[in-house]
Amino acid sequence: MNKTVFVTGISTEVGKTVISAIVTESLQADYWKPVQAGDLEYGDKDKVQDMVSNTQSRFFDNTYTLNTPMSPHAAADIDGIRIELEQLDRPATENTLVIEGAGGLLVPLNEQDTIADLILPEDKVLLVSRHYLGSINHTLLSCEYLLQKGIQPGLLFSGDQHPTTESIILQKTGLPILGRVEEEKTFSKEVVAHYAETFRPALTDWLNS
Repeated sequence: MNKTVFVTGISTEVGKTVISAIVTESLQADYWKPVQAGDLEYGDKDKVQDMVSNTQSRFFDNTYTLNTPMSPHAAADIDGIRIELEQLDRPATENTLVIEGAGGLLVPLNEQDTIADLILPEDKVLLVSRHYLGSINHTLLSCEYLLQKGIQPGLLFSGDQHPTTESIILQKTGLPILGRVEEEKTFSKEVVAHYAETFRPALTDWLNS
């Protein structure tokens, strides 16, 4: 049975796309972002594809491409459509699949459904945390929400190290930390491949746990 890694974040702009590329490269997995809002000429699928080196990975088209860089429900409303959960069928693959969410867990897709409703019980959820004022609260709330749903996420930190922030998050959640992606001048194929190799043992153990 193929496995799915769902990459979500504590907020927007925390590094989900770069980390999705690293995980995709590390596991030679396939990649899918269900909803792309804005940046349609060079969206997250294109960015991930440009950062991945291996020839095994496939990159599936977004189900919804929305013109405005806003919350999906609002961007869809501007485009005169409604995002339907039943239309967000996962692409068929025998490979491991990396799914990149949009924003955080409770970002609305419509008046009823959120990004969290795309997660299945058997998915492995990777939560990306990045330090900023309020990030401890956002991280702990995201972890608590997932744990209440019976999902134990893996944590991955993005950006410069901030020990007091990270130590309290790890102390309060007891969750496994799978690694850190540092601030880099650019995330080239070479940089992504380096992180992919570094993270591979921890990612593989976590995926199979």
